[in-house]
Amino acid sequence: MHQGDALRRCELGLLDFSNDFWCGMSSNTVITLAQFIKELDGFSSDAQAAFDSAQTAEDLENARVEYLGARQGRLKSLQKLLGGIDVEEKPAAGKKLNEVKTNVQQSFEVAVQRVAGGGATAVRDPLFDVTVPGQKFRIGKLHPITQTIEELKDIMGRLGFSSVDGPEVEDEWHNFEALNIPGDHPARDPLENFYVATSERNSERPSSEGPNQRLLRSQTSTVQIRVMERTQPPVRIISLGRVYRPDTADATHYPMFHQMEGLWVDRHVSLAHLKTVLKLFATSYLGESVPIRIRPSFFPFTEPSVEADYFWNGRWVEFGGAGIVDPNVLASVGYDPQIYSGFAFGLGVERLCMIRHKITDIRNLYTNDVRFLRQF
Repeated sequence: MHQGDALRRCELGLLDFSNDFWCGMSSNTVITLAQFIKELDGFSSDAQAAFDSAQTAEDLENARVEYLGARQGRLKSLQKLLGGIDVEEKPAAGKKLNEVKTNVQQSFEVAVQRVAGGGATAVRDPLFDVTVPGQKFRIGKLHPITQTIEELKDIMGRLGFSSVDGPEVEDEWHNFEALNIPGDHPARDPLENFYVATSERNSERPSSEGPNQRLLRSQTSTVQIRVMERTQPPVRIISLGRVYRPDTADATHYPMFHQMEGLWVDRHVSLAHLKTVLKLFATSYLGESVPIRIRPSFFPFTEPSVEADYFWNGRWVEFGGAGIVDPNVLASVGYDPQIYSGFAFGLGVERLCMIRHKITDIRNLYTNDVRFLRQF
C-alpha cells in the first residue's frame, strides 16, 4: 500500500492498525485519539494473553520481545504514532500510553514470577519431583566457643567489667617487657612463641635489647597493658580472644586457643576482692555454689601469685592463674604503685567450655564436624 493511500484511509477510519503495516508507519501518520486508544487497548489485551499463555522462560522472552522490545516491539511502534495525534489531544494520549505501558510491564513481571516459581501453568522440571518429602530446615547456631565467650562477657559485665579487645600480632614490649618478663625468661624463647618475620621495627615502645620483634600474642594480658597505657584508674576490664603457643595438639592442648583475662586496678584492691570475683564468676557459670580455693604460685606479672581451683563433679579442677598486679607492671604504664593496686586473672575459654559440656578432647572443637557441633 502506498503511504499516501494509507494516509487517506487513516483519515477515513478505514486503516486496520492491528496488521503488520502500521508498525512501519512514520510519526507523521495522522491518527485520532479514539483510534489511538483503541490500538492501545488491543495491544494491552494481546500482551496480557501472550504473557498468561507463556509456559516456559523461552516463551515468555519471545512474548516480551514482541510486545516490549526496544527496537521492533509493538509498544515502540505505538509510541511513534503519538506524532500523528492532534496537539490538543497529545496529553491525553500520552497519559493513556503510560498507563497501558505500566500495566503491561506489571503483567510481564507477574508472569516472570509465575514461570520462575513453578506456577500452576508453568512447565515442571522433569528432574524435580514435588512429591518427594522435603528435609527439615535447620537454622545455624553459634560455635560452642563463641557461645562460651558471649556468656563470659555477660557474667563479667554484671560484675562491672567492660570487655575490650586488642591486636593478635603484638610486639615484645606489650607481650613481655611491660608484663615484667625479662629478656632471659624461658617464656621468650623463640621455640615457645610464633615470631613473625618482618624487616620493619616496631616504633611504639622500642626494646633496649634490640629490635622489637613481632609475634602472635601468647596471652591476652597484652590488651591490659594497652588499656592501662591510655586509661587512668580505676580500670575494670576483661579481654577475650585468641592466643598462640607452639604446643603439640593433643586432648588438652592446641597451638591456638582462647583466653579471658580480667583486670581490676584501683585504690586498695586486694586478694579478697580477687577471690570474691572468682567465686561469683564460678557460681554464675557453673550454675551452683562451687567451692573455690587459691594456692601459692609464681607469675612474672603478679606478686603475690596464686593458682585458682574449683571443686566440680567430685574433684578439684584448675581454674587459672591470678594474683596481685606486680608494682613493676603498674610503673611500666605510668601508674603509681604507692597509690594504686590491682588484681589480674587468666582463664582458658576452651577449658571452661569443655568442663561445662563434658568434652574430653579439645581437638573436637576445631575439626568442624557438624555432627559434633550440632549437640550445642
